[in-house]
Amino acid sequence: MTIPIELSDPETEKLRSEAQRLGVDPQALAAAAVRDLLNRETTDFEQAVKYVLRKNQELYKRLA
Repeated sequence: MTIPIELSDPETEKLRSEAQRLGVDPQALAAAAVRDLLNRETTDFEQAVKYVLRKNQELYKRLA
């Protein structure tokens, strides 16, 4: 599955920098980060989802 994501310029630069430091492609690093999140214990994942939903609540309301 391919999922496009939007990153801010600072986030993009940080991803590129970290990928370069690790010697991997930025897309591969992003995919690994998502896999890591999905493979964490359920409570960690649930906390992350709740945080993202709470943080972006106003944006989601405007997009609905």
